[in-house]
Amino acid sequence: MKLALAAFITSALAFGTNAMAAEKPPIVLVHGAFENASVWGHVTAKLEADGYKVVAVDLPGRPGNPAAPDKVSLNLYGDTVVGALTKLNRPAVVVGHSFGGIVIADAAEKAPAKIKTLVFTAAYLPHDGDSLVSMANKDADAKIGPHLQINKEKGIASIEYAARADLFANGAPEGLRKAIPDLILDEPLAPLATPVHVTAGKFGQVDKVYIHTANDQVISPSFQAQMVASTPVRREFTLQTGHTPFLTAPDELAADIEAAAAR
Repeated sequence: MKLALAAFITSALAFGTNAMAAEKPPIVLVHGAFENASVWGHVTAKLEADGYKVVAVDLPGRPGNPAAPDKVSLNLYGDTVVGALTKLNRPAVVVGHSFGGIVIADAAEKAPAKIKTLVFTAAYLPHDGDSLVSMANKDADAKIGPHLQINKEKGIASIEYAARADLFANGAPEGLRKAIPDLILDEPLAPLATPVHVTAGKFGQVDKVYIHTANDQVISPSFQAQMVASTPVRREFTLQTGHTPFLTAPDELAADIEAAAAR
């Protein structure tokens, strides 16, 4: 009898643990410009170890999801994220990095019911009609502008090679600083200049969290604060990193994403 009771209690506890894990929302990770889904590798591993289902999206126009630059659009980016959400069985936490903030805003406008929380990570937090270009032009403290190279004939934007480590890995260990210039990709140009359309009734109603990066050279801390002041969010976190916390502080970033997801 005691053995049977012990087995029942053990089974009940195991069921409870599994039920708690099942309640964790799925997490969709959306990279920014000049990146692909591989940047999320360490964060994905940490989140999965903690019981989350994770999907890292490769936006079109890069090796993991190839497309010619003239075939790529902001609309296609948003649709790609919505497609990933559609495959999940319940609303997800959607994390966008940098330009990915504009992409996840577009996805939220298109499918707000599929999203539990938007987590803007060192990201643009747009108003209706904003684009990466228009928002970057308002960021007086950002350091990236002089190093942005535009090739209209090829339809791509790129970052000056010699500036990449200082822009994307400031404060990082020397090994990462040496590696990161070769990880930065060319970016299809058109989506960067395309205004996003968002409304108060859709995007405006989706729960939002912002993760600030205190030493950012690409989207300045002052502009991050300005965006959050203009579009209030439920909760804010701050990482003492540059623009790529998924490389320089992945465990801390994963912890903040999990805290955002725990609502």
